[in-house]
Amino acid sequence: MDNLPIGPLLAVLALLILWSGLFTAIEAAQQHLLAQRTASRSGDKPVAKLGFPLNSLIFCNTLCRALVVVISTLLAIFGWAEKGPWLACLSAAAALLVLADYLPRTLASRYPDAILALGNTLLGVPLKMIYPAAWLLNGISQWLLKPFARKVKIVQQSEDEPPALQNNDTDHEHAACRPHALSGIHALDNITVNDILVPRSEVDGINLDDSIEEIIEQLRTNKRTRLPVFHSDINQVEAVLNTRQIFHLLPDASLTKEALLAACREPYFVPESTPLQLQLLNFHKQQRRLGMVVDEYGEVEGIVTLEDILEEIVGEFESQHSLDNPHIHPQADGRLVIEGAASIRELNKSLGWHLPSDGPKTLNGLVTEALETIPDSAVCLKIGRYRLEILETEDNRVSRVLIWHVAASEATSLRSAVRPS
Repeated sequence: MDNLPIGPLLAVLALLILWSGLFTAIEAAQQHLLAQRTASRSGDKPVAKLGFPLNSLIFCNTLCRALVVVISTLLAIFGWAEKGPWLACLSAAAALLVLADYLPRTLASRYPDAILALGNTLLGVPLKMIYPAAWLLNGISQWLLKPFARKVKIVQQSEDEPPALQNNDTDHEHAACRPHALSGIHALDNITVNDILVPRSEVDGINLDDSIEEIIEQLRTNKRTRLPVFHSDINQVEAVLNTRQIFHLLPDASLTKEALLAACREPYFVPESTPLQLQLLNFHKQQRRLGMVVDEYGEVEGIVTLEDILEEIVGEFESQHSLDNPHIHPQADGRLVIEGAASIRELNKSLGWHLPSDGPKTLNGLVTEALETIPDSAVCLKIGRYRLEILETEDNRVSRVLIWHVAASEATSLRSAVRPS
């Protein structure tokens, strides 16, 4: 300890605080720009994007702050002996709060574009290189949180269960659909964009990395008016295409990527927690009909359209038991074979069911969350009053499920039939 290199350690300490402040400023600038995206218009310049994984940024910032505390403690012990740890805690906390948190966030709110550009220039390559370590630590944290995740209440299929359990299932079922039990425009404050979005796995879009021939063929068979345009992945969305403006170029295959981009508008981003009533007003204010739904980190979760919100308002006037859904295949015995990609919300609307819709958005997600694994075929389970049998799994997902609904009276009679006299 007597030979402690105080000068170099002080220099390293100052450098670590500086780097931590830079990491904090970049993260705050990215969040500030993301908030601005929701109010962006088509005439605005494109918003700068983070050029590296956010997990790597958080990992480096945390590492810098931990090293600041360690080095501060060593220096304080060297200078003040037994009083050193207390002084180290106070001085490190004050320095990090002022120089690595409050000050960087203030600067980021004033100059977000410049700070994000600086971060992409200095840190783009290094933070991409250390992403595997950040990904591993993030995976460990997700694994540790798994026992605390909200689970769907399930039991193996059994008709002689206690009546109290059946009542609990019914209560859970009604609780899950309570926000959707309200009708019309009065329910819009109780429903968010996340409740009605089209998941990213089901979003049709134009991949600019495809050849123009493949894009033309896709547009010829497409039935949607507006499509996201992206590079490789929908998280790299560049614009939104209005297909009506290039429809005349499809018959003779004269469409070019330049003409396609000329018919596009800047993407409009919507936070997933936005209430539908507010989003309806935002669509009118921004003169938009489609929004890209993003989470708190800017990752694209799916899309929401003006038609989706209007359908939520007037849906109560439509038939609730319509089977006009390509994912639903009725069987002769009254049961239904449903594809795993089917939206739970659409199933509830088409069948008048009340499957839990406050968690996973698809039937595959609901089953895998309930079982906490990718199930094999012929596995049976029960969710509320719904019986499910896994018919087929494909590519690590449930592809076909046999489902039937057991009414409360039927379940009671079945229990009575097996009850000993």
